[in-house]
Amino acid sequence: MLELHNISFGVEADGGQKEIIRDVSVTVPDDKLVVVTGPNGGGKSTLARLIAGIEKPDKGSIIFNGKDITETSVTERAKAGIGFAFQQPVRFKGIEVFDLIRLATGRSITISDACGYLSAVGLCARDYVKREVDSSLSGGELKRIEIATILAKAPSLAIFDEPEAGIDLWSFKNLIEVFEGMRRDIKGSSILIISHQERILEIADEIIVIKDGSIASKGPRDEILPGLISTPSAVRECEALRTPAAVGKGGEC
Repeated sequence: MLELHNISFGVEADGGQKEIIRDVSVTVPDDKLVVVTGPNGGGKSTLARLIAGIEKPDKGSIIFNGKDITETSVTERAKAGIGFAFQQPVRFKGIEVFDLIRLATGRSITISDACGYLSAVGLCARDYVKREVDSSLSGGELKRIEIATILAKAPSLAIFDEPEAGIDLWSFKNLIEVFEGMRRDIKGSSILIISHQERILEIADEIIVIKDGSIASKGPRDEILPGLISTPSAVRECEALRTPAAVGKGGEC
């Protein structure tokens, strides 16, 4: 279980301190899928980075499975069972996809094992398992490979920062199935997703709305989602996915 107690975080801006997160307290229970949403610039991604350890809060504490991890590093948090998928994944020249997945598992695996994780995110495994994680991969391909590493790691807490960014429509539908499968198959774990997408909000157990660095509302999906819906979901998804993101070769073999 993840607990945030009165977290605040700011940055230097225009000669002063700009507060990005203000006195935020939330709980992400085990076996729950929680979606954090809200206006752009509201602090959602910053909150995810604070949980992952990429940033450190100015005030407050972060408790994970009963242990205070506020001052621990990204590496220590990863070892404790926190997995983080960036909005824009990192490229690793010279490292093959198979090696990246093997490192994520922390154990010896076969090519067949790695192919299973790639297939789960809609990539034809034989086309990708020996590819380098470099600029030859599109943004959509890289995003799906990163999600495959999270599946391989099977963390106690998986954090996804706008996983739909750069993903084509076919892959987005597959992505929903991946999240539902994680919630079903990885017992005792929890998933935290930063997203605007209604399809992702619809599979949440709980929704947290952040605006101007503070929590505007939070609660079970059935209580929060109706107040967020203002346009038909099909229209919103189409607009959100109408990007240069037919990026991904992926999918069918």
